[in-house]
Amino acid sequence: MEANLRRWLSSLDPELAHRLGFTAAWLASKTAPAYLRGKFEFDEPILHQEVWGLKFSNPIGLAAGCDKNALLPSFWDQLGFGHIEIGSVTLNPSRGNLRPRLFRLEEDRAIINRLGLPSKGAQRVADRLSRISIDRMPIGVNIARMDTDTSVIEDYVRCATKMLPYASYLTINISCPNTKGGKILEKSDDLNPFLEELIKQVDNRVPILLKLSPLDSSKVIYDSQAESILETAVKHGVSGFVVSNTAKDRQELVTDSKLLDTIGPGGLSGPPIFQRAVQMIRYVRSCVGADYPIIGVGGITSAEDAYQMIRAGASLVQIYTALVYEGPMIVQTMKRDLAQLLKSDGHVSVASASGTAAEINALS
Repeated sequence: MEANLRRWLSSLDPELAHRLGFTAAWLASKTAPAYLRGKFEFDEPILHQEVWGLKFSNPIGLAAGCDKNALLPSFWDQLGFGHIEIGSVTLNPSRGNLRPRLFRLEEDRAIINRLGLPSKGAQRVADRLSRISIDRMPIGVNIARMDTDTSVIEDYVRCATKMLPYASYLTINISCPNTKGGKILEKSDDLNPFLEELIKQVDNRVPILLKLSPLDSSKVIYDSQAESILETAVKHGVSGFVVSNTAKDRQELVTDSKLLDTIGPGGLSGPPIFQRAVQMIRYVRSCVGADYPIIGVGGITSAEDAYQMIRAGASLVQIYTALVYEGPMIVQTMKRDLAQLLKSDGHVSVASASGTAAEINALS
């Protein structure tokens, strides 16, 4: 039944399939919560951990971009995620870019999107989160900025202020490839005053993370822009990093180049960016050390992938594209397999495995 539903959804326009999938998930969450929890439940103490003072039942999270407007937090909890990241949320409502803006690359099990930050706006998302009561799963909120007349600092601070009462942590998306100003804060001259003001306003009420762009190649071992961002972030006291965002290039794809030309620009997610994400995690870990936890994201499709990111230096990981191609059972499967991998290597926790293969030039 589940496989048939996925095949049917994959035959539809990706954005329509997303909406229909959300509708089905919402109905299931409302009408059969006990069934969902029983079907997808898997709890193993070796997966438990505490990061930033928050308790996570497992390290598998839902990446930003899937549930942009906090429509399904209860459903994700029932599926067994250890945390979710809502957003990206913008201060004011935004329709995003024109359609078509979401594309599947079936041969690569990948996705290209140029959604352009569609959002119901911070107030609408805050209202939804205020009605949610989920104690066992941290909910992060990813915030970003559309091109507006307000200053970058004012826009982010006002959005963060609205999210603060409901966010377990805030992720500042400084690396969105799909808007005109989405990467402006990757310049240290802009990032420095921005972080100074934002962290002053947040005042240690929640952890603040930065979401970074991927490296240009899985073989890069030095990047001056990335190091400048990391140095500035650490100086101002950020709590950690989300590594990494989607990629603008089309490296490592087997999809026909003519189809890619037809699709045009957008952020690439899925397995083709996995090795670059792993390398970026190693790189960030080598620069900032273990005191700044990393959430690894980018192309994870299995427990083995998640374990590789953890060994590279991640404390938590996130998935999205794999959920599209593999369906909801992937969460339980990844947790079971990850627990076994940890035990097989003699680890007593996720934390004891994190960073055990963090050499920048080690790709295995």
